Amino acid sequence: MCGNSIQTLLVIEDSDEDFEALGRLMRQFSVFHPIYRCIDGDEALDFLYREGKYRETRQIPRPSIILLDLNLPGTDGREVLEQIKQDDSLKTIPVVVFTTSSNPKDIETCYQHGASGYILKPMDIDQLRKKIQNFLKYWLETVILPEENPSF
Repeated sequence: MCGNSIQTLLVIEDSDEDFEALGRLMRQFSVFHPIYRCIDGDEALDFLYREGKYRETRQIPRPSIILLDLNLPGTDGREVLEQIKQDDSLKTIPVVVFTTSSNPKDIETCYQHGASGYILKPMDIDQLRKKIQNFLKYWLETVILPEENPSF
């Protein structure tokens, strides 16, 4: 990461079990970046646009990266991805889809709408550990992420 900014992760995930597993694995890998969670697409959009319950939360930084489940209640992940990538103030945030859907149409649609990656959630804990470790190593250690947009 350029500069002194702290990388923050926004996880858009409705499953408590999946979110808890992600948190445990991050702690095991000694990753202590701030993590924010939204449980559905509507909450995620409120978070990103500082609306609803996030209207007065100016201290929350712009996410450095978004980990997005596709199958969300209400506004689903496909719609969230499309909205993020159509917004000039948000489109530079990398969005990595993390889902159980191996549907080729979902994969193609997500990349057409600007997804930075597409990871299938494995059922096996060892495979999950490996995928999360690779995600963290690449996105939080290897690549340079865009700096926070001052207008966020």
